[in-house]
Amino acid sequence: MALAIFAVMTERREVRKMKIATSLLAALLFTGALGALNNAIAEDGILQKDQFAGTNYCHLKFPAIAQHTLGNDQPALSSKDDVIDFYGPCDENPLGQDQMQTQRLEEQQRWEREYESE
Repeated sequence: MALAIFAVMTERREVRKMKIATSLLAALLFTGALGALNNAIAEDGILQKDQFAGTNYCHLKFPAIAQHTLGNDQPALSSKDDVIDFYGPCDENPLGQDQMQTQRLEEQQRWEREYESE
């Protein structure tokens, strides 16, 4: 009887160790997947890219250019929740001249609406 109890207790310890090891492995894989996803997004700055079948027309989502870098030679993407929802060619550059011009124009129009109309 004592041998049977010892066998059951040993098996329970092994099962507990296996559950802990499995949980740690799952946490490690999840963390690695998040890191890989973050790196994939950070490479070109595009958060979402949906290409329409058979065309070079895409729906892109990417962060806006940081307001304080709009006039600089080296613009940077904003770390805030400002997201551009873009429909157009798939090769759109979030830091390209056309995006800088569009976002500068929007900033100017926002300024006129909020401050110059009073």
